[in-house]
Amino acid sequence: MLNQPTIEKLLAMRLEPMVETWRSFEQNENAAQLSFEEKLALMVDRLWTWRQNLALERRLRYAKLRGDACVEDIDYRASGGLDRSMMRSLATDSGWVARPENVFLVGPTGVGESWLACALAQKACRDG
Repeated sequence: MLNQPTIEKLLAMRLEPMVETWRSFEQNENAAQLSFEEKLALMVDRLWTWRQNLALERRLRYAKLRGDACVEDIDYRASGGLDRSMMRSLATDSGWVARPENVFLVGPTGVGESWLACALAQKACRDG
């Protein structure tokens, strides 16, 4: 069977990850043991992940966030009086974006309000 026309059609439809997976199957001896459904599932999974990553990169680029803050790096031991349960509820599913609600971070200069805002925005981008 001629695979090249199929590969060209997949590339024309912008399905590059499926082509990459197909080519990796050709190079891997163990791939012959996989059924058609398993191969198709792996190809679709790679395409799904690729598209999700592209969407995340686009959201982060449009957000123009400064630095690389993320909610997992929040230090609650600092003496800023940060409410752990409030931050956890804001970061859990970023539902405040969907509702839509505003979040105000206030405090003395230099305690990290901007960093926290960037961390929440980054989490909202990850959540879609």
